[in-house]
Amino acid sequence: MANKSPSVHRAALVAGAALLLGTLTACGSGGDSGASSPQTLSGTAAPATGGATTGSASASVTASASAPGSTAGKATLTVGKPPSQPSSVPSKSRCHTSELRASVGRNDPGAGQENFPIVLTNTSSRTCTVRGYPGAAFLDASGKQLGRDPVRESGTPTTVTLAPGRSAWAGMTFSNPGVSGAHAATPAALLVTPPDERDPLKVTWTGGPVPVSGNASSVRLMVFAPGTGP
Repeated sequence: MANKSPSVHRAALVAGAALLLGTLTACGSGGDSGASSPQTLSGTAAPATGGATTGSASASVTASASAPGSTAGKATLTVGKPPSQPSSVPSKSRCHTSELRASVGRNDPGAGQENFPIVLTNTSSRTCTVRGYPGAAFLDASGKQLGRDPVRESGTPTTVTLAPGRSAWAGMTFSNPGVSGAHAATPAALLVTPPDERDPLKVTWTGGPVPVSGNASSVRLMVFAPGTGP
């Protein structure tokens, strides 16, 4: 077979090169047309705690296209630093009966009146609150109530925050039976119910006779304030 002329040989080389270039271009343009630039997907690595945003850790995945001639692409996973645990914040919901200790403070008499502070002390390990009036009832030794239910003095309730070991007091006042002429009895105990609670606390009564019937037999209660008494 006769040898080709130089011009024919050059034409064949040019055609072959063009064919190879077209093949490489077709391979590079197939699939994702944006593969030449990295893609980033963000999300949250940990759920929010307690309904409050305390910071978030983001996870991102960056994928890059494989270079022509390589056997596989590569993916890089980057996970942000997890959020720090939220600091311990004391709960400030209402104090429950099981978290409190009741006591009766020293009498502060005056003008024919007997005035005792009813004291609630937070015995729990959390901070809680009391607001409003206590419930109160005198009991005899058999557990029967003496006298009528106390009445509330007019006042503006405020929320008293009790850290562990702290106290709130509410005044309890009544006329001295010897002065008022009311029928009297000496209770064995005083039941104290914290505000908005149903379960009472029992306190041994050492305050002497109280009015239970007749004139000026009302026992009056005041709202809670911080501390253990006036």
